[in-house]
Amino acid sequence: MLRLTPILIAILYALVMYRFSVWRTSRELDAKSTELADQNLKKLTDQMAKSLDLPRIRVHIYEIAPVNGLAAPDGRIFITRGFYDKYRAGEVTGPEMASVIAHELGHVALGHSRRRMIDFSGQNALRTAMIMVFTRFIPGLGVYIANFLTTLLAARLSRSDEYEADAYASALLTKSGIGTEAQKSLFHKLEKLTGSGGGAPAWLMSHPKTAERIKAIEEMEKRWGRTT
Repeated sequence: MLRLTPILIAILYALVMYRFSVWRTSRELDAKSTELADQNLKKLTDQMAKSLDLPRIRVHIYEIAPVNGLAAPDGRIFITRGFYDKYRAGEVTGPEMASVIAHELGHVALGHSRRRMIDFSGQNALRTAMIMVFTRFIPGLGVYIANFLTTLLAARLSRSDEYEADAYASALLTKSGIGTEAQKSLFHKLEKLTGSGGGAPAWLMSHPKTAERIKAIEEMEKRWGRTT
């Protein structure tokens, strides 16, 4: 029984962290967001809604400065104020913003947003369990090894989700008549818009490399071209 104690503690920790993460995220988004009211973007989201047989697609503005989009565990779609300001300034086009919304819709439709909350809790539990084990055999280094391994796992899972959401967005944008060119053009702008560089190895990044994401979309376009 004593041998199972670290595992039981890790499972309990995961459950507590999951509940806390959902509560904290919902509270943060409720306090710092309002529904987007932009007629030009609404025309584009209405095109996508029609393709999905939905009455409308609601998008919210999350009042933070970083440039990002996100899908909440409850299915809501958010664009940050920083991203929306780039759009208003002309640095991002309407179709490019639509591609972000389509991408986040992909995370919701494919269950990524809820699964990520569970993954986050599970990864913390796994990290806790590994720390307990490694520090018994490798004192001083166990914590670093556990953190490194869980970071690799999280990055790999996240990259897989991003490719799937990209593919969903490409299909939705194509069906809606918006097309994938805006999706690809936005990828070229992302590093500048977000202020991020491309120095980290691809296997350590939570998002795939820009060139790899564009290549994946172009490969899909070729397949669709042969079948349509």
